[in-house]
Amino acid sequence: MKYVLALLALAFSATPDAASLERYKEFLNGTHSARATFQQRVIDRSGRLVQETKGNFVFQRPGRFRWVYDKPADQVIVGDGQRVWIYDRQLNQVTVRKLTAALGSTPAALLAGSSDIQSAFALSDAGEKDGLEWLDAKPRERDAGFERVRMGFGKDGLQAMELTDNFGQTTFLRFSKLERNPKVDPKEFRFDPPKGADVLGDK
Repeated sequence: MKYVLALLALAFSATPDAASLERYKEFLNGTHSARATFQQRVIDRSGRLVQETKGNFVFQRPGRFRWVYDKPADQVIVGDGQRVWIYDRQLNQVTVRKLTAALGSTPAALLAGSSDIQSAFALSDAGEKDGLEWLDAKPRERDAGFERVRMGFGKDGLQAMELTDNFGQTTFLRFSKLERNPKVDPKEFRFDPPKGADVLGDK
């Protein structure tokens, strides 16, 4: 879930001379909702490609988002402001957690949450690479489940994220067709478990 929640946050004060920190601040201050498509690649510690998939997402701060994976992952993740629902279509299984428990010091908090980012992450400018300005975010909590998140900003705003977990596996996300502050239908952030689905977790 730490990968699929790669979309959410809010409060943060940037360092004036750090380019990526300034870009992050501008993104948060000027983006109350967003919609985009993405491509995702998961690489293990040895450099082997574990998974490659694509999909789309939409979010509205604070705490509302819909993240959809196409096949073969075939998952839907919905944050309704109170809970996070993870639906595996192939297994017809739903996992639900309270939003505060699901976010915490997670990558989700970097895009559309409402927690104090500086208290949850150590933020630093990571310089320029592949034509993007990179922000490095390391969780302060030891049990966050991942070592760091990197966010890449280009001329069109946020274009990439990279998440490295505690086992050395890295998830690369590349965003396209990013639309900032679109009109969003509240129904996109509702989730009703399909008939017959197994529902696990905090109902």
